[in-house]
Amino acid sequence: MAALTIRNVDDAIKQSLRIRAAQHGVSMEEEARRILREALLRVSPPHALGQRLKQRFAEVADADFELPSRQVSRRAPNWDETP
Repeated sequence: MAALTIRNVDDAIKQSLRIRAAQHGVSMEEEARRILREALLRVSPPHALGQRLKQRFAEVADADFELPSRQVSRRAPNWDETP
């Protein structure tokens, strides 16, 4: 298991953590672990950008929608060259 040190925590936050830990009958350290675990497990992994865009615009894009053809990218300027 890894160790984690958190510096510069506001006194009000520390006091709230102490009270919450006491209400749950655990140490402040255990309460902090529970809060982190709950917060991070609740977050679902993000979908790929293409999937999110497809879902967002599914109502307005129909089967006839075609992407424009891509063009060859421009070459980046070389600022070190002299004309």
